[in-house]
Amino acid sequence: MTVRQQWLLVGAFLVAIGGALYGATHLFGGGEVTAGSRAPDFHATTIDSAHTPVTLADLRGQVVLLNIWATYCVPCRIEMPSIEQLQREMGPRGLRILDVSIDDPAQSDKIRQFVKQYGLTFEVLHDRSTRIASIYQTTGIPETFIIGRDGVIRKKMIGATDWNTDDNRALLAQLLAEPAS
Repeated sequence: MTVRQQWLLVGAFLVAIGGALYGATHLFGGGEVTAGSRAPDFHATTIDSAHTPVTLADLRGQVVLLNIWATYCVPCRIEMPSIEQLQREMGPRGLRILDVSIDDPAQSDKIRQFVKQYGLTFEVLHDRSTRIASIYQTTGIPETFIIGRDGVIRKKMIGATDWNTDDNRALLAQLLAEPAS
């Protein structure tokens, strides 16, 4: 084999690898999920007795705070009161808070006890398969995504945060003031 043939073979191999990586990226998720990217749709059910199905597509045109958490997560417990305060103050203005628990499928009762203990009044969902955490490429819990009316992620927070800071409130107020498309 000549040197030229070897280089052509290497080039063809690199093109094949590049094509495979491109195809896999688009087939298995479409790239990184971060601020500025479109929020992936998901399907989950509420933890109440009705087990109401919820999808992100159903909430198009609304500002959504999507929080992924678990009952065993200490930082999640620290963060929860500030999220509840947002619900009480900004929920009536149109903010939709979806708390998605990734607890084990057998832990539904524990999740309901957690909701009662913390007096949570926003929508709590159970992602029994952790599919939502996978789709959103979470690296830990809690992880929160602020999604604008246009379905674009405006902010991604890794770890617990105080959602009642001036910066967080200003962002949410700005998004709530934007017209629905």
